[in-house]
Amino acid sequence: MKQQGAILWLTGLSSAGKTTIAQGVAEGLQKRNYPTELLDGDIVRTHLSQGLGFSKQDRDTNVRRIGFVANLLSRNGIIAIVAAISPYRQVREELKQTTTNFIEIYIQAPLAICESRDVKGLYAKARKGEIKNFTGISDPYEEPINPEIICQTDQFTVEQCVNQVLHYLETQGFI
Repeated sequence: MKQQGAILWLTGLSSAGKTTIAQGVAEGLQKRNYPTELLDGDIVRTHLSQGLGFSKQDRDTNVRRIGFVANLLSRNGIIAIVAAISPYRQVREELKQTTTNFIEIYIQAPLAICESRDVKGLYAKARKGEIKNFTGISDPYEEPINPEIICQTDQFTVEQCVNQVLHYLETQGFI
C-alpha cells in the first residue's frame, strides 16, 4: 500500500520556531519510517528562489515555488514539511485550494518573544531601518484564519509542539 503524502506548512514570524519544530516533526516521522522531506524557507530561497527579493510579489512567487515542490513530493507519498514565513494569507489559501492534503500549522509567538530569540540580529537591523520589508516590523504578517494546528511556542516546549503535530497526523489518518 502506497503511503499517503501530505504537506505540513509551518508558517509564522521569523524566530517563532518553525524550523526547530519542522526538524523535530521530520525526526519523529523518520523514526516511524515515514518518507519525509524538509523544505526550509531560508535554504529554498538560496537555491530555488535565488534572485528574488522581499517585495510582496517576490515573496508570493517564492511561496508558490515551495508549494509546487511540496505538492510534487506529496503526490508521490512523501510528507513534505515546509518551514517558511509565508506572510501573506492569500497565497497560503491559494495553496490550500490547489494542493492535496495541505495542513496549515501556525507557529505562533508574540513579536517580542521572536525578537528575544533572534540570534541573527535581524529584528534589531529591521528596527534600525537596515533591513527593508521585514515581516512583523516594516512588512505585515497575516495570521492564518483557520489553521489546522496552532503551536504556541511561547507557552509550550518544542517537544510538546512536535507531539501536537504528530498527534494530529495520527488522528487524521496520515500516519
